[in-house]
Amino acid sequence: MLPQETIRRKRNGELLTREEIARFIAGLTDGSVSEGQVAAFAMAVWFNGMAREETVALTLAMRDSGDVLDWSDIDRPIADKHSTGGVGDNVSLMLAPIAAACGLAVPMISGRGLGHTGGTLDKLESIPGYTIMPSAERFRRTVREVGCAIIGQTADLAPADKRLYAIRDVTATVDSVPLITASILSKKLAAGLRSLVLDVKVGNGAFMAETSEAETLARSLVAVANGAGVTTAALITDMNQPLADAAGNAVEIANCIAFLKGGKTGTRLERIVLAFAAEMLVLSGLDKDIAAAEGRAATALSSGAAAETFGRMVQALGGPADLMERPDAYLAPAPVIRPVIAPHSGYLAACDTRGLGLAVIALGGGRSRPDDGIDHRVGFDRLLPLGTTVEKGEEIGRVHAADAESAAHGAARLAGLYRIAPEAPLPSPDILSRISG
Repeated sequence: MLPQETIRRKRNGELLTREEIARFIAGLTDGSVSEGQVAAFAMAVWFNGMAREETVALTLAMRDSGDVLDWSDIDRPIADKHSTGGVGDNVSLMLAPIAAACGLAVPMISGRGLGHTGGTLDKLESIPGYTIMPSAERFRRTVREVGCAIIGQTADLAPADKRLYAIRDVTATVDSVPLITASILSKKLAAGLRSLVLDVKVGNGAFMAETSEAETLARSLVAVANGAGVTTAALITDMNQPLADAAGNAVEIANCIAFLKGGKTGTRLERIVLAFAAEMLVLSGLDKDIAAAEGRAATALSSGAAAETFGRMVQALGGPADLMERPDAYLAPAPVIRPVIAPHSGYLAACDTRGLGLAVIALGGGRSRPDDGIDHRVGFDRLLPLGTTVEKGEEIGRVHAADAESAAHGAARLAGLYRIAPEAPLPSPDILSRISG
């Protein structure tokens, strides 16, 4: 069938077959389908949506546009986690080594920052020598010997997604649930997973601001992933404040190391990380119930096994062997670090979380354009959680900046992103709901 016939049928709201979707994606991959035709197809999907079987077919066709990893030589369950993106969201950095220390194999394909959200790869590049694009053999060896490896998407994994996403980005078709679903899952399925847990974030720091939107996306992701043969569940989590007490690149790596060494116990971040570790263990079949799985994950953290695993992963991928022992020797500090002061007394009642992510970018810690460089040193840390009582003049966080002028602007901006009220805010749950297949 001609590409324009596929476009016409989807434009008219008809159900596409698996075969014609596969042919269209093959043409997208080899260039025989033009950019204009791809754009028209994306817009037709944006307007008319896709049935579940169409989205499964689209996801599998995009997965099969490149290599699909085979882990049959590894005697561990193959599992992973994906987040839809947030601010101060460094969960993957701690979760992968915790899961590996518990007996899973985690080949985690991660991305760079998108919009106001931070990127796992940008954070890892704060570590001198860490290779985010290792050879296939080095990637496989690290997963086999360490249990986890966090790397970037290679050119051979789901190449159709790269072209389709680039066109969606400039044709106002990014926010299509079927296209988001296929984009996320094609890369994850190409990694050869057997189970997957999804962190779908909602709130003023997430791409999905409303719970109903997050639930719609989560149900689509879970249904399609299970339909494609990967055991999957999703947790919908709150993103109305930064998840970690740091937002940036090197500052979030420092936060990760402190977390793995036991320095963040009792925090919201710890609760989220252990919840996702438990989901991974249950979905993979290593534990039968969430309580037992969370206990296993907590032991891997408190015993130091997860910290050791993270250190081994860093070394295996080219980073320093003693990063865990001497992080300050490797994580470059910002030239200017100054406190951010509460303008008056009260409770931290609300945070403009998206604004905080944009403030990191303004400091130089993110990109305004794809080809922008990043200053890994800058960002914010020691951020206090909502509900904290503060007195006028007390520190509510710190800004890390390249110079005094940037530090002054960053401090003023951060102070203005928090609302301080005379009464404590109502507590909100860390995890709003769970969606399973």
